Amino acid sequence: MYAERLERARARMRDLDVDVLLLSTGADLPYLSGYEAMPLERLTMLVVPADADAVLVIPTLEAPRVVEQPDAFELFPWDETDDPIEIVAGLVAGIDPDARSAAVGDHTWARFVLDLQRALPAIQFRRASDVTGPLRVVKDAAEIAALQAAASVVDDVARVMRDRPFAGRTELEVHRELVERMLEGGHERANFAIVAAGANAASPHHDPSERIIERGDVVLCDFGGTMRGYCSDITRMFVVGDVDPEVRDAYDVLVAAQEAGVQAATVGTSCEAVDAAARAVIADAGFGDYFVHRTGHGIGTEAHEDPYVVAGNRTPLVPGHAFSVEPGIYLPGRFGLRLEDIVVATDAGPERLNRAPRDLAIVG
Repeated sequence: MYAERLERARARMRDLDVDVLLLSTGADLPYLSGYEAMPLERLTMLVVPADADAVLVIPTLEAPRVVEQPDAFELFPWDETDDPIEIVAGLVAGIDPDARSAAVGDHTWARFVLDLQRALPAIQFRRASDVTGPLRVVKDAAEIAALQAAASVVDDVARVMRDRPFAGRTELEVHRELVERMLEGGHERANFAIVAAGANAASPHHDPSERIIERGDVVLCDFGGTMRGYCSDITRMFVVGDVDPEVRDAYDVLVAAQEAGVQAATVGTSCEAVDAAARAVIADAGFGDYFVHRTGHGIGTEAHEDPYVVAGNRTPLVPGHAFSVEPGIYLPGRFGLRLEDIVVATDAGPERLNRAPRDLAIVG
């Protein structure tokens, strides 16, 4: 798999006149090598020439973590007294003395980029996402299956939470339960677990706090993690006790808006048109000023990646695009609502990966 992905990357590099691809921390490295680098002061870098074999330059103490892929890359461990910048620069110059263009990973630390620029003064640097973005944005069948598996885990968590007590617990206590349940379900890590009660939910990315959840509260739970290299992301709403009629009416608008966004997400439709479809429903109901973010984001090896479902993005959807549809309504000082599912564009129409109930869950 990694050898095939590297060949596609090289073809893209040749199209863009990129001589070498340099990847450090970030999702591009595991996508092309299977190895996820720790964000350390010790440089890890995959050196991918356009017309030669790839080399993974890695600290010796990190090398045991690598699952070697001999058909994809060679391993080059470096010791504590070595200069990894000099090693990378030497590999680039040795493989292609005439190299003039390098695409460097978007998440590479600035200190390493600046040092590489000094070590390779004849080379023009550009973003690696110019090369890798079009490769990663379209998911193949195995990637969609991985996203579906991760989505199934958070679906199960969302279902279980419908029967769990909320009143009398803090946001942080519910947050911890969401994290534990994701890990128990098979996620290697929890990437986030937003729990926001009452007025706190009017802040879309609220940090869970010691605020005690009370009867009458509307509670927003947005959570996701990583399983076998691919991400999950879901948002569901819970109400402690009776539902305020204003909340119920606003949530009905939100459900209709999300459905409009999902149904609009057909192959050939632009991302901005999907955003507009969801946004129009909320605006027509008088809540337009309270929908303060884009309708969605792509998902894959990163929780947020291309394609972004937002005004101004005219990219047409193609089969294999995977993204969230998550409109929201946020009334400052009062309450906030969001509903989120992961959707895949297919020739047969939009396919929801999340199957957990989407109604307002009444909890104790």
